[in-house]
Amino acid sequence: MKSHPHIAVLGATGAVGVEVISTLERRKFPVSKLTLLASERSVGKKMKFHGKSHAVQQVTADSFDGVDIAIFSAGATRSREFAPHAVRAGAVVVDNSSAFRMDPEIPLVVPEVNPDDLRKHKGIIANPNCSAAILVVPLWPLHQAARIRRIVVSTYQAASGAGAKAMAELESQARDILAGRPAKKEVLPHQIAFNVFSHNTRVAENGYNEEENKVIEETRKMFHEPGLAICPTCIRVPVLRAHSESVLIETERRLTVDEARSILKKSPGVKLVDDRDGNYFPMPIEATGEFDILVGRLREDLSGSNGLAMFISGDQLLKGAALNAIQIAELLVGR
Repeated sequence: MKSHPHIAVLGATGAVGVEVISTLERRKFPVSKLTLLASERSVGKKMKFHGKSHAVQQVTADSFDGVDIAIFSAGATRSREFAPHAVRAGAVVVDNSSAFRMDPEIPLVVPEVNPDDLRKHKGIIANPNCSAAILVVPLWPLHQAARIRRIVVSTYQAASGAGAKAMAELESQARDILAGRPAKKEVLPHQIAFNVFSHNTRVAENGYNEEENKVIEETRKMFHEPGLAICPTCIRVPVLRAHSESVLIETERRLTVDEARSILKKSPGVKLVDDRDGNYFPMPIEATGEFDILVGRLREDLSGSNGLAMFISGDQLLKGAALNAIQIAELLVGR
């Protein structure tokens, strides 16, 4: 892989695509050429990168000639359609959609957890679901230290997880309700302003919705622990950006709060926010725009043995999507 690759971003005008472009800048990624791709309705739109204007092009089967790394953020249907074309053109695809995550031939990677899996790629690398990505970053070092045998997690997922239109809907509903007008539902199935509801994905036969099953399956895949016990509950909350998660882990040996704090302080991608005296812990408003996952509320489980509880917040547009993709690209070019 070239040290200064030609990067293509598919879905450049979407919420994640915008963050991909911004993150390339923030991390000073060595881009030799940037190609911005989207659907026909976005063609010609101008986007800034390092102060230079780039016009968005319509994606076609021939859009990837000369591209070294293609970062896809346009949904599973587009990924399935165009990833084969990109691979045939010689590009490595880093895909943010659900299209390839559970394919046993395609690595699903969070660089802080399983970077060695990148060696197995055959042209496509999958980015995990945002809730799973945020979860595994702080849990992986604890798993290495004391071996996690069970995870119970409840998520508090921001509107931005459903895209820019859902964020706009939260804002417009809040304005309408405060003005005494009825809330209009167009993007999400229920009122999101001043409300919480079960994640708006189909409930499967096992009683868990698609988001919850993704957390189970993808965490097991990245940890290489197919039998790991995981019980997730995924909830949509009226927060604009950054997901939070209440997590309880059960480990094979007892992990004290002090030991967990010591481990997490040294762990990549983690920022410890655990001030009991000040009652100051992770909040999505402070995780917004941050690369690290905020971790706090560390306490032993009073209801059982070898249990440790915590609360985490992470920007799902960054570590849950754009940042993780860029970190994979950095590994590909040897940074």
